[in-house]
Amino acid sequence: MKTFNEHESVIYTDPDGNKIDTFVIYDTDKTTGLTHINHMNLRVPTDSLQLRPASIAKWNLPMQDAFSFQIFKKLKGKYQEPAIPIVKRTLTAEPGYKLANAS
Repeated sequence: MKTFNEHESVIYTDPDGNKIDTFVIYDTDKTTGLTHINHMNLRVPTDSLQLRPASIAKWNLPMQDAFSFQIFKKLKGKYQEPAIPIVKRTLTAEPGYKLANAS
């Protein structure tokens, strides 16, 4: 299976045949075979992606300078947050019945 690494510049070919320059946010998932790309936050099969010639020559376009690296970090952090916020509460057990004192 062909895999793509994080930060690589790729050309995504959508179902309509349009070619879009984008980059990989996360690695290729080994179990699903999908690669998470920046374009519309999609997870796409690897056969719809090809490495840009600049990436093949080790010129990684999205990460050329420190500013690009910071943007990438913020973008990655945005996608790591769950879509639905998780509420964490500590639960305490309460008795279901209150017993009256017998006289």
